[in-house]
Amino acid sequence: IETDKVVFEVPAPVSGVITEILEDEGAVVLSQQVIAKIDETAAVVTPAPATVTALENVVKEPVVEPDRSELKINPAAKRLAEARNIDVTQVSGSGSGGRILKEDIENHKKEEIISDGEPSRDRIEKRVPMTRLRARIAERLVEAQHTAAMLTTFNEINMKPVMDIRLKYKDLFEKTHETKLGFMSFFVKAATEALKQFPAINASIDGSDIVYHGFFDVGIAVSSPRGLVVPVLRDAEQMSLADIEAGIRAFGEKARDNKLGINEITGGTFSITNGGVFGSMLSTPILNPPQSAILGMHNIVERAVVEKGEIVIRPVMYVALTYDHRIVDGAEAVKFLVSIKDSLEDPVRILLDL
Repeated sequence: IETDKVVFEVPAPVSGVITEILEDEGAVVLSQQVIAKIDETAAVVTPAPATVTALENVVKEPVVEPDRSELKINPAAKRLAEARNIDVTQVSGSGSGGRILKEDIENHKKEEIISDGEPSRDRIEKRVPMTRLRARIAERLVEAQHTAAMLTTFNEINMKPVMDIRLKYKDLFEKTHETKLGFMSFFVKAATEALKQFPAINASIDGSDIVYHGFFDVGIAVSSPRGLVVPVLRDAEQMSLADIEAGIRAFGEKARDNKLGINEITGGTFSITNGGVFGSMLSTPILNPPQSAILGMHNIVERAVVEKGEIVIRPVMYVALTYDHRIVDGAEAVKFLVSIKDSLEDPVRILLDL
């Protein structure tokens, strides 16, 4: 089953043989809707092993066949491959554990190489259909652009205090909590503390009403083979640094295996995205509707800064806050980002809940 956000397998509730398929592939179905009939009394027919007759004086060279024993393919994808005469061993699977999905077969078949005149390596084009997730991402980004009054404010953070703590305690932290200490947990903690001070940034618009959320569910943007997803850390203000790091690691693993559930990627009140892992110096992140703000992290670069009249080298990160100006004033947005900056440049405040 493929939704706008996730792809997941639905196991049959009983054993048996499918006698009738009620919905076509690609059809839109509702929850609890019957899509097939299963005969529980029917026995699964296993073909009898063929009788092998030995022929004297006949020697044949062994034929090397592709190893299909480890091949994982969905039934719908297998039927489509057979119908289109596609060798599934030549198809790369994008599902969990390399499982071949229906869309992999469709993409394999629909790839078109277009060249004008003489073949040229420099003028090759490839056309593939947009996945449901990519189409939904595009739809939501356009919705955000057309609906919200987006504005972005920027600041810079001296990351040396956080980096010093991480360098000093990362080995002990990993040994104690069985998860690595990264930067994201510090940002989540700093953000939740700032959200408490500026409730409009944790709010959303519903029609003509502003909904102020009394909880802090922070979405963390994660890359997956199918596109960007934003799983949510529920009640992030109650989580420790170790809880946050473990949660983010679990989300990353699930995203890579396409195992994120609907409940894990819906309902956030604020989001954080980190383009720095890809080398981004600065960006203006786009809102994740209906949220009113999103924080953008970037890469850390050593820069010359002035401290107490002297030029020193410090590891600096530029941060960006995109917000919905319909409900968040510019002064609030700036103060919110300054609050995050202050917490990270004096991380003891985070650890002591100050």
